[in-house]
Amino acid sequence: MAQHLFLKTIDITPQSLVSDIVALDYRTADVFRSHGIEYCCGGRRPLEAACTIKGIDAEVVMAEVQLATRSLLLPGNLPFQSWNIDFLIDYIINIHHHYLRQALPALKTSLKNFAVSHEKKYPVYTDILNYYQKLEDDIFPHMTYEEEVIFPYLRQVAHVYDRKESFGGLFIKTLRKPLSSLIDQEHKILDQSIGKFRQLTNYYQLPEKACTEQLVVLSKLKGLDDDLVQHIYLENGILLPRVQAMELKLLSNVT
Repeated sequence: MAQHLFLKTIDITPQSLVSDIVALDYRTADVFRSHGIEYCCGGRRPLEAACTIKGIDAEVVMAEVQLATRSLLLPGNLPFQSWNIDFLIDYIINIHHHYLRQALPALKTSLKNFAVSHEKKYPVYTDILNYYQKLEDDIFPHMTYEEEVIFPYLRQVAHVYDRKESFGGLFIKTLRKPLSSLIDQEHKILDQSIGKFRQLTNYYQLPEKACTEQLVVLSKLKGLDDDLVQHIYLENGILLPRVQAMELKLLSNVT
């Protein structure tokens, strides 16, 4: 039995047109860009021919395409509320923070290329690029602060709470972090950046006769939107309120 039997992939051959492959799954655009293979207006050539022109083994590129499009479908009813704090934090870091660190630089490249090359036809993408840059400027330091300061504190609170430590209340009074302001900051990131992306792209609707690069940009923006919505829900709707409740309980025991 093939190792990847139950993984969703796309069906392509060496004769598949590069632009058609990207239209099937926008994530393949980064593979072709890394090899200098045109996939937009000049991408109407078979994959094998495009690789031959670049002196690249088509089988290698096909393998990279399959890897880039391999998807695991997670069940929609994961019990986030019942996960312990350590596991929930690990999930947020390894799924959502990792996604952002991988996806944002590639999205910036796609967005910048499209905004510059289509400035006259689609000037709105210059505004989108500016909002994107603000999001990137905010979110990377924000994630670092969470991982280095906030998340270790949350883990400590949960450990003290679970062990029913007698010094728990004193620990909170001494080291307490501003969790409410963190929630407000994340709401601001979502509202000011994602809200603008939705507004300026008409909720990521692809215009008639749109080119492949625009499909890639809008798909990546929609993927970012979907990820940030769940990411911020897990933090603001589950993780931080649960730890805040622990804080209050521990403080209530201080005499």
